[in-house]
Amino acid sequence: MKNQGKLYFFCGKMGAGKSTKSRALAAEKHAVLLSEDEWLEAHYPAQIQSFDDYIKYSNNIKPFIKKHVQNLLCIGVNVVMDFPANTLKQREWFLSLCNELNSSHELWYLDVTNEQCLTQMAQRRIEQPERAHFDTEVIFHHVTQYFEPPQANENLNIMHVIGNK
Repeated sequence: MKNQGKLYFFCGKMGAGKSTKSRALAAEKHAVLLSEDEWLEAHYPAQIQSFDDYIKYSNNIKPFIKKHVQNLLCIGVNVVMDFPANTLKQREWFLSLCNELNSSHELWYLDVTNEQCLTQMAQRRIEQPERAHFDTEVIFHHVTQYFEPPQANENLNIMHVIGNK
């Protein structure tokens, strides 16, 4: 399609700065920004109390998100998704979303050390106290065990950003 939009999505450990980068990129690219946190809060207010809850509700919204994003891409709108692409399975979902439309994409890989992530999470707990119950070092280490850095053989257009900025 001639007037196809481009999809931007993110990979990085918890606290790497994916949400911050997604807002900046959406402004820079004049793109629609979709935040998983906002969608989950709107559809399941106060229902996510554990990592398992997050996985369940995140999977529940994906069919709706996929169709919405594909509709936007089809009319030439660029879309920035502040949704994690931190595992091979998650990245395959994003890639299928694009491949079904032959739409282009960029995966922004924020390659940040654990120490930097934990420091940024501590700052976020101060700035956003409502997130303090979920933004803990224990949860960081639990989630990080599932993190899979993107690999060259995944057929992704990777923008590799090393460090904080």
